[in-house]
Amino acid sequence: MHPNPTYRTALEHPIFSLISRASGNLQMDSYVIGGYVRDFLLKRGEAKDIDIVAVGSGIALAKEVAKLLPGNPKVSIFKTYGTAMLKSQGIELEFVGARKESYTEDSRNPAVENGTLEDDQNRRDFTINALALSLQSDTFGKLLDPFNGLEDLEKKIIRTPLDPEVTYSDDPLRMLRAIRFATQLDFVIEKASLDAITKNADRIKIISKERIVDEIHKILLADQPSKGFALLHKTGLLPYIFPELVALEGIEEKEGQRHKDNFWHTLEVVDNIAKATDNLWLRWAALLHDIGKAPTKRFDKQIGWTFHAHEFVGSKMVYKLFKRLKMPLNDKMKFVQKMVLMSSRPIVLATDVTDSAVRRLIFDAGEHVEDLMTLCEADITTKNPKKFKKYQNNFKLVRDKIEEVEERDHIRNFQPPVSGEEIMETFAIKPSREIGIIKDAIKEAILEGTIPNEYDAAKEYMLKKGAELNLTPVK
Repeated sequence: MHPNPTYRTALEHPIFSLISRASGNLQMDSYVIGGYVRDFLLKRGEAKDIDIVAVGSGIALAKEVAKLLPGNPKVSIFKTYGTAMLKSQGIELEFVGARKESYTEDSRNPAVENGTLEDDQNRRDFTINALALSLQSDTFGKLLDPFNGLEDLEKKIIRTPLDPEVTYSDDPLRMLRAIRFATQLDFVIEKASLDAITKNADRIKIISKERIVDEIHKILLADQPSKGFALLHKTGLLPYIFPELVALEGIEEKEGQRHKDNFWHTLEVVDNIAKATDNLWLRWAALLHDIGKAPTKRFDKQIGWTFHAHEFVGSKMVYKLFKRLKMPLNDKMKFVQKMVLMSSRPIVLATDVTDSAVRRLIFDAGEHVEDLMTLCEADITTKNPKKFKKYQNNFKLVRDKIEEVEERDHIRNFQPPVSGEEIMETFAIKPSREIGIIKDAIKEAILEGTIPNEYDAAKEYMLKKGAELNLTPVK
């Protein structure tokens, strides 16, 4: 047990004394609670989001704070939730009145009534998020820790303040939050909590897809995302979110031939890519790069297990998955699709690095060729050091070749040297099939290396192709 220590150093930013003054003006107690306090104690750097609990009206306190701030910043009020928000000096402050909550079976939105600080700490999801620092002038910086959250921080434990069965059943989003915090902070979810999540897994169905995806994003952006996905799997939450990933699990053996477990392989790939990039959508591509393997798995007596066209099938599945999870169906989704579709191309190339194959790779991947190579390198999960080195060296050859070919041929973001308009003018023809044929022929000749990617060579080739199509250039 800890005595209640004081952490004035956590409240050195002038905004805290200002909130303390505003609380005094309104004769209201107020506290910093949640993530800011947790991250300060974990030395995780300066948090820019600060939650303030007022024992009284959070909206009234926000307005009073705004009055005292230079420039009187705008207060955004959310009456339904009894909360208010304001931004000042790069910090986002959210004010809420201390409250008690009660839940119904079919909603995570509780009935709310005013309460004490203790009531408010009781409704928090985890002990490490129920830590509060006093902003009263006589107890400024004193830690209020009714659930030994400080001890849980030291022992790296995720635990709920009240009975986990009630906590998770009331608001099933907390199950994902527990897994997300365990992943981000590298903490352990205590057993009673883990059991309660497993028992209540199907309650996740009442949570909106947007909220679920928000937590998945945070898990994917962690240093070691596999920890979160392994916990989603262990607790039985994964089938409700990603049945496509669950379908990858398991090893089948036929006639002495086995294939690898594509689920655990995928998690390794995601961890590998997390070391190389913070690009969320490239991490999504790593997570989904093999989802086409479950529906395309076949056994062939001659060659063993095959997954023909799994990249093509997987890229189609990306669209369905994004749609189901209400994720953006824009360029981000198209990027993930493209990465999944092309995920084996550099692997095939690595054994025979020809100029024309590299030109086609650059042409098809366009500005994302670098991302594609990063994904392929992350896909090396062999534990055999010899094989690992061999694959790495192969990809280095492909990278070197891409650089060499791109420098010479400028294929990335390819623009045809001869435009459709010029073809029409040269042969005095209207828009027609022949223009497409000529443009395609020029593109193919450049990609094959028959002609260089230059205007004069392309124009000459255009005239040659035109003659084959019985087109006569006008003088």
